[in-house]
Amino acid sequence: MIKRILVTGATKGIGRKIFEEMLSVGEVYVIARNRELLEELKILGAKDTLRCDLNSDLNAAKEFIEKYKINVLVNNAGIYNYSELDEENIETIKDIINVNVNAPIILSKYVLKNMKNEKWGRIVNIGSISGVMGEASASVYSASKAALIGFSKALALETAQYNITVNTINPGWVDTDLGNNSIEDSEFSKEEILDTIPQKRFVDPVEIARLIKYLISDDARGITGQSINICAGLSVGY
Repeated sequence: MIKRILVTGATKGIGRKIFEEMLSVGEVYVIARNRELLEELKILGAKDTLRCDLNSDLNAAKEFIEKYKINVLVNNAGIYNYSELDEENIETIKDIINVNVNAPIILSKYVLKNMKNEKWGRIVNIGSISGVMGEASASVYSASKAALIGFSKALALETAQYNITVNTINPGWVDTDLGNNSIEDSEFSKEEILDTIPQKRFVDPVEIARLIKYLISDDARGITGQSINICAGLSVGY
């Protein structure tokens, strides 16, 4: 079976590594906002791309998904903001929930018709260790990622009979521009953060991409509804 893989937010960071790894697995399609970087992904091998703001307009995404009969969905796009809740902007709260929760749910809805017809499908949601443990001064982000875990469990039950699997991957600190820049927003230094991580390192984005590669393979067909932490031991304790 040809895997027709849609990755959201694949122009940089974790998403870019996922895109690169998926090229060896099947046809890769991308939804993101940056037109220039989308053109770059086309040159690198994307079958097609769609410039779309997941915060406000998902109609184009529906047409894109139906056109290419997507059977693997990687909900990677997300928004992170570091702020005390009483100081958080209401619009930012709405943006985080829209992109991190509403968009993955709606995109999953759109792919299910074809997956059920083919009696095969894979949905991987990129959560966060903050959705497992909670993160002070990022309560809205933590809530949004916790929601993905619950959503994945329920949808996995709903779709199991169709040979569709649904899982969540929860990265800890990842060695990306976003991860490193978020340190500047926090009250801790990189050295202090590394000291709280058992393996004393940030996760490499390729580790997440290769885990996805496994989860969408037939070897992982028995893995569904799971919340998988890839965090260098951060979730275990300190």
